[in-house]
Amino acid sequence: MANGMATPTDLDTRLEAYRTELTGYCYRMLGSSFEAEDAVQDTMVRAWRSYDKFEGRSSLRSWLYRIATNVCLDMLTAGNKRARPMDLTESTPLAQAALSPRPDNTWLEPMPDARVLPTTHDPAEAAVAKESVRLAFMAALQQLPAKQRAVLILREVLAWKASEVAELLDTSVASVNSALQRARATLAERQEPGAEAAVSDPLDEDQQKLLDRYVAAFEGYDMTALTALLHEDAVMTMPPFDLWLTGTRDITGFMTTLGAPCAGSKLVPVQVNGLPGFAQYKPDPDKGGFTPWAVQVLEISDGRITGFHCFLDTQRWFPLFGLPLHLEAETDQVEQGA
Repeated sequence: MANGMATPTDLDTRLEAYRTELTGYCYRMLGSSFEAEDAVQDTMVRAWRSYDKFEGRSSLRSWLYRIATNVCLDMLTAGNKRARPMDLTESTPLAQAALSPRPDNTWLEPMPDARVLPTTHDPAEAAVAKESVRLAFMAALQQLPAKQRAVLILREVLAWKASEVAELLDTSVASVNSALQRARATLAERQEPGAEAAVSDPLDEDQQKLLDRYVAAFEGYDMTALTALLHEDAVMTMPPFDLWLTGTRDITGFMTTLGAPCAGSKLVPVQVNGLPGFAQYKPDPDKGGFTPWAVQVLEISDGRITGFHCFLDTQRWFPLFGLPLHLEAETDQVEQGA
């Protein structure tokens, strides 16, 4: 179909076909679930408005990525680098634990897999896509200058050729190769906590059993059982609070003191950032049943849980994951809508 002959319905359909992969790209660039979706919406609007000027000199996909890249670079000019608690402060001993929140735009945000990982029948491609939205890799990306970030994502994650990236960024192949080399060097210098997380796709039998044991331990609030599942150097984070804890003693100690109201919680599985996760509902003393408390993201390595990340802004996260804001007492499972 000639560009000029595309009907509004045709164009909407063609643009929407790229929404998921563009959301994944913008999410990797921005580190924010909601900013990524805003960026993609802006990309779609710009594409719609300027489609009559699109002469087909590149593919529609390449043209959309060019627009999305420019949108993201504009959004990143403020220089904000989203982070995890361990990127900002030292680990806090339990005895000194204090819950000090920071603004929303401080934090690397979680994202449902379904919103950023397009369907693919290539296992290797699917594995790369999942690894590239894991929290540790996302945190490392945020440390790169914006254009290096774009080059690394396009070359290493999306497997674009250097010449294609150069054309998209209006630069030379040599400049692209140089930016990629600098980006790789920066990532190599940073040993991100969680970078060693090894999760099969799909989960292998041992990993699934580990998660089943975790659910039983957490819902039973059995700290002895939970300790057996955590790596001795496991890390627990709780954005928007900048507190983070290291080691089984401090993590379980927190859970039985400041975190004691979580006893009796229910966990609902979610697919988040290419990792296993759970929506945590804790008992609601006012209405009965259960109220949202956190989206948990788990990092696993060598048969133990090494990272335990709880995102607490439930009014934002639960709708994003298509999850209800209340569970009745008799409801142990819900359908995930995202």
